[in-house]
Formats: sequence, C-alpha cells, structure tokens
Amino acid sequence: VQLQASGGGLVQAGDSLILSCGTSGQTFRSYHMGWFRQAPGREREFVAGISANGYSTYYVEAVKGRFTISRDYARNTVYLHMNSLEPEDTAIYYCAADPRGVLQVPDYKFWGQGTLVTVSS
Repeated sequence: VQLQASGGGLVQAGDSLILSCGTSGQTFRSYHMGWFRQAPGREREFVAGISANGYSTYYVEAVKGRFTISRDYARNTVYLHMNSLEPEDTAIYYCAADPRGVLQVPDYKFWGQGTLVTVSS
C-alpha cells in the first residue's frame, strides 16, 4: 500500500485545514488508518484513527472536539479535518495504514511521507 499525504500549510491560530491521504491499490477497505504527528524534538504521536469499516474513530485527548477523521471508500482516501488550530498543533503529519487494527502507537505497517502543518499565533 502506498500512501500520499497532502494538505498541509501555514495557517493562523483558529484557522482550519483538511489533510488528505490517498492510497493505492484495491485493499483500502481492509486497512485501519491513522494520523500521527511529529513536532521538532518530540516523538511521533497518535492523533486520530479510523477503523477499516469506518464505524469506529479514535482521537488523542488534545484534539478531541477540534479534529475529525473520515474516510471515502470511493476515493480510497482518508481525511483529517482540523478546526480551531493552535500553535501546539504545529508538526509534520503522517498517515498510516495497518491491517491489524487502529493502533495508537507508531507501529503501522505502511506510512505516507508526511505533510507539514504550521500554525502561527
């Protein structure tokens, strides 16, 4: 599975962004998807995840109520809608896929290349 993340950019605090992660192949429905982020000098952390069937979603406490993860099976794409962005959200955001489940640790089988989100105050 190849993953291609996009949608990052420079925004101001309070703004919104939508990250996209396109996938190759015909097995999108088989994979649980996750978004992670890594800020300078910090470890990669789980942000949000969605089950293969789309019925279950998971979020780190810091983004609950502000971020929404979704997936479009027709486009083989997973999205991360980010609202009310804060400077603390500044990081490189990575999408990931794994057939085992929504893992809240960076142990996914497949990773995208990352997209940079910078939130200015």
